[in-house]
Amino acid sequence: MAPPTNRRSGHSRRAQYSNFVGYVIAIAGALVGVVLLLISVSNANAFAGLRTAAQDTAAPTAQLAAKGRTSSQGLWDTISGYFVSGSQNALLRREVEQARVRLAELAAVEEENARLKRLLGLMEEEPSPVAAARLIGSTSSSTRRFATLGAGSREGVGIGMPVRSPLGLVGRVLEVGRTSARVLLITDTESVVPVRRASDGIPAFATGRADGTIQLRLISLGINPLKRGDAFVTSGSGGLYRPGIAIAVVTRITVDGAIAQPLSDPGTTEIVVVDPVWEEATKGAELPPPGSKQAKS
Repeated sequence: MAPPTNRRSGHSRRAQYSNFVGYVIAIAGALVGVVLLLISVSNANAFAGLRTAAQDTAAPTAQLAAKGRTSSQGLWDTISGYFVSGSQNALLRREVEQARVRLAELAAVEEENARLKRLLGLMEEEPSPVAAARLIGSTSSSTRRFATLGAGSREGVGIGMPVRSPLGLVGRVLEVGRTSARVLLITDTESVVPVRRASDGIPAFATGRADGTIQLRLISLGINPLKRGDAFVTSGSGGLYRPGIAIAVVTRITVDGAIAQPLSDPGTTEIVVVDPVWEEATKGAELPPPGSKQAKS
C-alpha cells in the first residue's frame, strides 16, 4: 500500500538526523561560547593575538571606508562652498573695509595725540597762553586772508593777541566776539611782522602776499645775504609778538629780500594757542604779585 501524502517530517529518519545534528551543534556552540567567555573574563589578554589579527585583516577595508567618507565630505564641502562663496566673499570684503576704516580712525587718533602733545609743550612755555582752541574756518580764494577761531572774549581772547600753532606763527586776533574771533593771517597783505634770521639775527619785515607766501624785506639795503632755506623767527620788536616764534623759510631770493613759505599753514592747522600781547605779558611779569612784601613796600 502507498504511503499517505500528508506524512510528517518526524517520520523521516533523514529529517530526524538533521534536527538532532542541529541541536548538537547549537549546544556545542553554546558550550564553546561559555568557555570562551569564562576564559576572557579570567584572562583579558588571552585573545589579544586573535583580536589583533582580526583588526589587521579588517584594516584595509576600514581605510577604504574612511577615505570614502573623507572624499564624500570634501566633495560636499566643495559643492556647498560653490553656492555660498559669493556671500562669503561679500562678507570678507565688508570686514576688510571695516578694518581699513578702523585703521584710518586709529591713525587719526594717533595724529591727534601727537598734535595735543605738541600743543601741551607750547602751553608749558612762557608766557602762559590765554586759550587753546580750534581754527574752525579760513579763507582760501579771497585776496584777504582771515581765519575764524573757536574762542572769544568768554575765554579771555582780546584784539591783537598772537595766534600760533606747534609749527609757528599763524596770525593775530583782529576782531573778537563772545565765543569766536577773527584772525588776521600772516599771509594777508595787511599783516606786517618784525622778524629776524634765526642763524645770525638779520632783521626784516614779513608781509603777506595773499597767495599763501610771505615777502621778506630787509631793513638794511645793500648786498642781499639771504639764501634759500634760511629760517626766520619773530624778533619781538614792536611788543606784539614774543621773540623766537618760527614764521617762515626762504624759498626764493629777490632784490630787496626773499619770498618765504610759512611754516604753519592754516588750511592744515587744527588746534592753535592764543598768547597774550608780549609787551603786556612782560610788564605783568615784572610787577610783584599782590600781597607780597615788595608790593606792600
